[in-house]
Order: sequence, then structure tokens, then C-alpha cells
Amino acid sequence: MVEALEFERPRKRLFIALLSLSLLVVAFLAYGIWHVSYLGLHEISGYLPVILGVIFAGAFLVTALGIVSIVGAILGVPFFSVFQRRTYALINMLFPIAILLGKIFGFNRRKIERSFIAVSNQIIHQQRIRVPADRLLVVTPHCLQLATCPYRITRDPMTNCHRCGGCDIGSLVQLAEEMGFHFFVVTGGTLARQTVKNIRPKAVLAIACERDLTSGIQDVYPLPGVGVLNIRPNGPCYNTHVDIRLVRQEIERFLTGEEQDDG
Repeated sequence: MVEALEFERPRKRLFIALLSLSLLVVAFLAYGIWHVSYLGLHEISGYLPVILGVIFAGAFLVTALGIVSIVGAILGVPFFSVFQRRTYALINMLFPIAILLGKIFGFNRRKIERSFIAVSNQIIHQQRIRVPADRLLVVTPHCLQLATCPYRITRDPMTNCHRCGGCDIGSLVQLAEEMGFHFFVVTGGTLARQTVKNIRPKAVLAIACERDLTSGIQDVYPLPGVGVLNIRPNGPCYNTHVDIRLVRQEIERFLTGEEQDDG
């Protein structure tokens, strides 16, 4: 199925709602475990049910405050730094449940992943992270290259791309030369992770589909990672494109540490 050149604007509230609902499901399961084990624990010691209850309640409170901090970032409220390290741990824990609940309620997985990417990007934007150009890594999948191109650009697009204008790789190479960031084309998640390990950047901007961006953003954490969705007029993984204007905007956010106009 051919996709349009423009995506609908992802709704951040979809992922937040599913994340919150996932927390309630986990809380209900935790209460069930506590209730079932109450008598057995009480026989061992009267303090054990209380201790377990406090642990479960504390975990629920911290997780709930983490979700509140995410919502705050979306609304423009300064991100609660005390929860920064726990944010993606929270998302990693609850994300599978959110996907399952989304499926139950009839939401397409791709739509949920778009919502997650939008939420994650907003969190990074809110932190106003600034990195030098030579510590910024931009990675993109090989499907952005024209399928009929005879040149192998994986790993070294800066040298091997002939900038014929047939795809967006040439524009990204030109942008990399202009702004000074590292730019690599990868064939999959394994090579992407290897590239991050070799370059050791302070921030990553990835161009990919929903599935790859979702897993990639979580994989690179605690590195700040921003995702830009590719455009798929010919279907997935074949002659894809990217909005170069949007890529430049995200790069400038990292280089200046300032908010850019989304308009």
C-alpha cells in the first residue's frame, strides 16, 4: 500500500493515555499479587504485607510522577530532572502493555509508535540539549538511497555518494558538510548500534520508519535520541524520502540548544 508524502500529525495524547492505562493495569495486577500473598506473608511476619504494600505503592507513585513529568514536558512545563533517568525505563516497562491495550481498543500499532516518537521528541526538545556538531550523529536507513543507484554508500556516504539528486542522500551529505555532524547510512539495527558505539556521540538523530525509530530511541538511551519519520511513497523499505527541512530543524535544535519554529 502506497503511503502519502505527508503524515498526519501524531497525537501525543494517544501514547500518554495508553501509558497511563498500562500503569493502572500493572497496579491492579500488583494489588492482586499483594492480596493473594497477604495471608502467607502475615503468617511469617505481620510486617511483611505492610512492607510489600509500601514497595508496590512507592513504585506506583514514582511511575505515576514519571508520567506526570512526561505530560509536563508536552505542555511546556520544565522536565522533572529527578525522573529523567527513569523515563525510558518506565516506557520500556509499560510499552508492550500499551501496545497490547492499543490493539484491544482498535488502535493501529504504527499510530501508537508515531505517538511515542512525538512524545519522546518533545521530551528531548524540552531539555534544550546542546551538543557540538562533531558529537552529533545522524543515521538513516539504506532504503533512502535510490534502489537503482550503482554506488555503495553504506558506512561511508560522505565519500561514495555522487550527489546526482536522485534521492535524498545527497542532500543529507551536503547538510553534513555544511553543519559538521557525523552522517552514516546503515542497513539495520545492529549496524546502527555499532555506529553509535564507534562514534560515541553525545546525541543521535535517526531517520527511519516507526518500528525502527521506536526501538532505536530506546536502545540508545541514556543518549538523547530524536526521530524523524521517513516518507514512503512507494511503500516500506523502497525508495523512501525524508523532509530535509525537518531534519535541518532538528539538527539546529541540538547545535543551538534552542527551540525551533515547528511551523
